[in-house]
Formats: sequence, C-alpha cells, structure tokens
Amino acid sequence: MHWNNELILRSHWSAALLDLVRHLGVDNVYISIVESGSWDNTKGALRDLDVELEKLGVERSIELLNITHKDEVERVPDPDEEGWIQTNRTRKELRRIPYLAKLRNRVMDKLKKLSDKRDGQGKRSFDKILWLNDVIFTTEDVVNLLATRDGNYAAACAIDFAKPPLFYDTFALRDIKGEEPITQTWPFFLATESRNAMKTSAPIPVRSCWNGIVVFQAEPFYENPSLRFRGVRDSLAQYHLEGSECCLIHADNALSLTKGVWLNPKVRVSYNAKADSVVNPKGGKWPSKIEILEGTWSNRWARWTGFLHRYIESILVQKRVQRWHSEVSVVGQTEVHEKGAYCLVNEMQVLRENGWAHI
Repeated sequence: MHWNNELILRSHWSAALLDLVRHLGVDNVYISIVESGSWDNTKGALRDLDVELEKLGVERSIELLNITHKDEVERVPDPDEEGWIQTNRTRKELRRIPYLAKLRNRVMDKLKKLSDKRDGQGKRSFDKILWLNDVIFTTEDVVNLLATRDGNYAAACAIDFAKPPLFYDTFALRDIKGEEPITQTWPFFLATESRNAMKTSAPIPVRSCWNGIVVFQAEPFYENPSLRFRGVRDSLAQYHLEGSECCLIHADNALSLTKGVWLNPKVRVSYNAKADSVVNPKGGKWPSKIEILEGTWSNRWARWTGFLHRYIESILVQKRVQRWHSEVSVVGQTEVHEKGAYCLVNEMQVLRENGWAHI
C-alpha cells in the first residue's frame, strides 16, 4: 500500500524491490500494490516501477486509485455502513483502521483470485506473504526475515525506526504477555521472556508485530473463510477504543497459537537514510554499548515507576470492553467477543483530508 510515498519509492524502495525479485526469482513471486489517492507523484513512481517489473516479466497488480482522503471523508455514508463513527462533531466520521483494513484486503484479494481460477490457466498459490512498508530495506533483510526460526512461525517481523534510538511501530507491537512496549528504546519490552530474547538478539516471542516488514505463512489467507484484516466493531470503537488492523490480524490468525509470532531483531529497517545509518552502521554495532547501558536502566525505571499508569490504562480498557459487551447483549445483538483485546488502546482515530487524527 502506498500513499504519498514518491520520495522513498524513487530513492530506495523500487530499486530494492526489483533486486529482491531478481534474487527470489520471477516465477516465485507476485507483486500486489494499491495506491490510494496520493497528491504527490506516487502514481508516476509506481508507473515507472511497473515498467521495470514488466521488463523482468513479473506477474503483478498495481492499482492507482483516484479517490482521495478528501473524497472519502466528505461523502455521506449509508445509515448501516460499517467503518463510521459518531464523534463530537455534527456528523459521522470515517474511522482510520477499517479504512486501512479495507485497502489491505484489496491487496490480498488479488492473490486469492489467483488461487481461485477455475480453469487452471495461470492458477498460482504461495507459501509466504510478505508486506513491505515504505521503508529502506535490502534483499538480505528479507532473506533473513524469511529464515527466522528456520521458517517455523505464523508471522515474523522486522523492527522499524524513524528517529533512532526510538523505534517506530508502537501501535501494533505487543510482547508475549500482550503488553505494549514500555520504552521506545532497546530492550523495549515489559515481559521478561520478550526482553531477554531482545538482549541476546534471538527471535523474540511476541503476541503481535508489524514493524515495517512482516512475513506471514500464507495458508490462513487461502482458507474458507480466509483470514482478513479488520478493525474492531464500530459499537466498541464508540467507547473510545481502537486497535491496529496489524495487531488484530495476529489475534485472528489460528496459526499464531501453534507457531507463534516472532520479531527478528537482526532485521532493522528505517523510514529515512539518516535512521538507516544509525541502526545499520557500516562496521559498527547496534545497539552501541552506551545505548545498551542507557536502555537497560531506562527499561528498569519504566518497569518500576510505570506500574500504576499501566494498571489504570489496563483497567480502563477492560471496563469499557465489559460495558460494550453488556450493552450490546442487552439490545439483543448477536453474542460478541473481541479476540484482540490486547490490541486495544484508549484512542479514537479518524481519517482526515491530509492524513488522520486522534479525537
């Protein structure tokens, strides 16, 4: 998925993707891209990429959508249309997460159609599904990620940075106990098992991650019904709760229980060249000795002093979920349950013309 990503596409992403395709082999990949109403020249950059993929003979789908965020947020939804929420403004607003989930499912639908071809002509299916954010990555990064635990995982993720030493994707990452990271600096985690694995640079057991690059075992996406991206129900979001579609997908994935979700700390990606030079230093090491020392004590301090805040936030979310469950049951709706309760945060996110906003 791309939105206003021309700069990273032209500077790094497209070339890295082409290099990855050459390494994996044209016959072993399918590229699915959806661009959603950018106002820079992302469309032009993707058209240029399309030309290069054609030269390689890569089977692909690149959709360039003309509908913009402005178009989306200004339209009037149908009365029973999902993905909209009543806010303190005078009209319903479009929720960010269901919008993103819809786009991700659109990307996935292309792969599903390939496997569903009835005539057998061009029918294809794949073992792995790789999602690449608008990050700086290399073929070596992807190869290392695919090889995490010798391929024994439901999903495996990199770790991403925009302004190191702070890591980026706090919204989707949960440790093995389902807790949010307690610091944005190494070693990040509250749960001992996750934190100790980070300290030894071993694959880290987590409940959820995305972090710039993620690879899934493809099997659940081919099942009937297939694994799909989603947001939480609108009725739950009305309680000022939200969860990332990139977290909920792991909660819904049956393979997460048997094969686990893992973060590979040796695969570090970034959103700009400056960040990349810090977390992937040539001839150096990440984290540095001083970052290890500072991070260790920052993590201890956060564990000791942040208990009350974590407890209050946890109780707040739990009570809102309980109220939602009780009130939905009272009005006679079908029994409801949120499997991804550990993904929930005390937020409400809506789409805006220029991006999105917390309200």
